[in-house]
Amino acid sequence: MTISDFSMIDTWVFDLDNTLYPAEINLFAQVDQRIGQFIAHHLNLTWDDARALQREYYADYGTTLMGLMHVHGIAPEEFLEFVHDIDVSALIPSPELDRLLASLSGRKLVFTNGSEAHAQNVIRAMDLEHHFDEIFDSAAAGYKPKHEASAFDDFVAYYAINPARTIMIDDIAHNLKLAHGLGLTTVWIQTVRDWGVPRPDSTDRHERYPHADYQAPDLVSFLRQIRP
Repeated sequence: MTISDFSMIDTWVFDLDNTLYPAEINLFAQVDQRIGQFIAHHLNLTWDDARALQREYYADYGTTLMGLMHVHGIAPEEFLEFVHDIDVSALIPSPELDRLLASLSGRKLVFTNGSEAHAQNVIRAMDLEHHFDEIFDSAAAGYKPKHEASAFDDFVAYYAINPARTIMIDDIAHNLKLAHGLGLTTVWIQTVRDWGVPRPDSTDRHERYPHADYQAPDLVSFLRQIRP
């Protein structure tokens, strides 16, 4: 697909954190800390043990929440409400992003592993509420991570996604695997964060990022290319 072919896209699927805003803002650091606090408090663990368990569940279950639900019966609503109670004042409106999103024809969806409340807080802080049609959050996916086939299938079915006319944008390359396999156009928002970079031992773009049709350092940079 060349740049001119983006006129055929009628559904734009955006990840939320570190995609709608640059990863350098590091908003997720607050969420990360609060996940550790939640685990330490609810499981009566030391900080170091809580952090180790947080990393273990993320690796084994795809999200820390899934591990807490499966192993400890933690209520997902309580977890999400606590970990997303963060300060979003570092997010500021971007007139250029607002203009670029307005130039995109078709529906715009947010697909996030976070909660709808968190997504709304982020979008409001950036003054982007008027752009997005719907939010497909963790609860809508049955609290399964978006890279899990059943969660992605639910998303595709719910919105009657036409792969040939849909683009998915995410900062975690692995999250694009199912979309790419189904035929969606995929865009990886590059990040140096550990969770976003697959196979750092390889230097070959096609080997490291086979599921990303396009790459860009941030969302604005990508949208500039297709809506200059």
